[in-house]
Formats: sequence, C-alpha cells, structure tokens
Amino acid sequence: MSHAVSGSAPAALKNDRYLRALSKQPVDMTPVWMMRQAGRYLPEYKATRAEAGDFMSLCKNADLACEVTLQPLRRFALDAAILFSDILTIPDAMGLGLYFEAGEGPKFARPLTSKADVERLGVPDPEGELQYVMNAVRTIRRELKGEVPLIGFSGSPWTLATYMIEGGTSKAFTKIKKMAFADPQALHLLLDKLSDAVVAYLNAQIKAGAQSVMIFDTWGGVLSPRDYRLFSLQYMEKIVDGLIRENEGRRVPVTLFTKNGGMWLESIAATGCDAVGLDWTINIDEARARIGDKVALQGNMDPSMLYAAPERIREEVATILKGYGSGTGHVFNLGHGIHLDVPPDNAGVFVDAVHELSKPYHVADK
Repeated sequence: MSHAVSGSAPAALKNDRYLRALSKQPVDMTPVWMMRQAGRYLPEYKATRAEAGDFMSLCKNADLACEVTLQPLRRFALDAAILFSDILTIPDAMGLGLYFEAGEGPKFARPLTSKADVERLGVPDPEGELQYVMNAVRTIRRELKGEVPLIGFSGSPWTLATYMIEGGTSKAFTKIKKMAFADPQALHLLLDKLSDAVVAYLNAQIKAGAQSVMIFDTWGGVLSPRDYRLFSLQYMEKIVDGLIRENEGRRVPVTLFTKNGGMWLESIAATGCDAVGLDWTINIDEARARIGDKVALQGNMDPSMLYAAPERIREEVATILKGYGSGTGHVFNLGHGIHLDVPPDNAGVFVDAVHELSKPYHVADK
C-alpha cells in the first residue's frame, strides 16, 4: 500500500545524508545520530528540564521540546534530529494516568487488568489529545531550517502494551504474558487498537514535518520466536503498511528496532520497512550478510563504549565500519540509548570518528 501526502515542497535539506543512506543511495560518509541524543547527559538539557518543572511538562511545551531537540545539534555534527518526546504519550492519551517516580521510571495509575478495560479504550486523536506532540514537531521542523532531517517515532504496540498492563517497567513481564496466554483475545484487541493509534500518530507526525519515522520495540526480545511474530511483529507490519511513505516529494523511510531481536532480522526486514535497527548483541557484518541487500541497517555500538578513552571509542567505530564494509545503507548509531552519565566530549569523539573514518568506504559512491 503506497500513501503519499501532497503539498508544496519546503526548502531543500542542506544535509540529507541520513535519508539517502536509509534509501541506500550514495553518500559521502556514513551518517550518524544517537538514540536519546537529547537527554540527561547534557548539562544544558538538565537546565531546560529544570525550567520546565518535570519531564512531561517539557514534552508538552513545544518551545522547550524544540530547544532540547536542538541542543545536541549545537554540540555535535549529527546527521539527524529526533523529536523530543516519550514512547508512552499514546497510553497517556488513552487515560491510563502516566506519572514518573523519581529514580523508578514511568508508571501508570490505572493499568489494564481485563478485556473490559481494553474495550473501554479509545484511539486518541493525534491533533486532539496528542496535539502537543504535533506542535513540537512543527516547531522543531521550522527551527531546524533545513539543516538536517527530523525523525519522528513511536513505541511498538507490544512495547506500549507491556507498560499499560504491567503498570510500569518490568523484569519478568508476568502480567502481560498472563494475558497473552490466558486471555489472548484481550491482548490482541489491545494490540490492534494500539496499531491503529500508532498509524494515526506517526502519519500526523509526518504531516507535521517528520521526514523519517522509527518504531521502538524495546521489549520484543522478551518473547519466544513464535510469540514475537504473533504479538509484536505482525502489528509492526500492520503499522508499516498504513504509514505515509512519501511526503514533500521524497520518500519517508521507516526504521524498525527490536532490542534483542537479532535472531529475527529476516522477518523484520520482510515487513516492508526501509531499515532495521540493530542492538550490540549481533555483529553488523552478519546482519548485512543476512538482510543488507533488502534494507538499510542502523546501529550498533554498545552505548557503554562511550565510557571508554577516546582512542578506544575510535577503535570501536573503526571495527563496526569495517564490519559493515563499503557502500551505502548504514546509519551509524548506538545499539540503544546513550547513558545519562556519559561525558559529552566522548559523544563528540564518537560522532567525529564516524564521519572521519567512514569516508574511505564511500569513495566509489561519489
């Protein structure tokens, strides 16, 4: 299914390396951005968050969300900006009462416990309950002034469902697995509603100015291979099928990222996505051999490597670049989000190393 949005084309991108790599078009060097690049490792982020008062107030203020999105771009030569938001905006808009406990992460005041709870849920209007996200996208896109593309994102239905049923983060995921195996109809109903909500949410982000979108399936890796396909992958495929794939005269690439999903790369690549995100538990040369002719790859340095000395960081970047090899189709990233106590200078070493050391792999692309 092909979806396009018509409209007048805005100013051309000054740096479209990231979008080109996702479409496997030639680039002069490997593009790089970092998951959670706007965040607590930056002192300027902490100052803006303090100004906002709390995390969700920061998300809901378009000007402040824009400010923290742009902060890492002022420090580092990143090839993309990513919307500053949270994956739990959709469940919050569904009325589950999102709140944050200091040092404990997100929690829901009203987690789902039965099929009746699921049946009561409505699909939120992206320009209604979630309009603050679209306002942030519009503001960021305007303020980027075409410097780099803007990435929009959502959590996957399975990952969102884990928080909605567990009531927060979990180690064993017993509550959602209990529903999966004791009342699968209830869980499938929830996952179906969440798929519809994510399609509407991401398409609204694209219309508001996101030039690429990413789906984070943080907890897909806790499932067995059969249950991964049943409860996670089929719903991500439904989302990919419903997304706007062309806007402003160019393709809107979609990246799927399942943490600990290395064993299912072929199935993920077969969804129709443009790129597959890799964590650090798989070698990128193996991933490219398995699916690199079908999709672009994003990843995959262990974020903890950013604690290392600069030379060790450069060495790791060189190893991953060599693993991927020559040609386009690689977006360099960490295998998950940057840790909050990483020295910002080390992130700069990482970004600069990717650009400098990747140039020889793209000589034939010019």
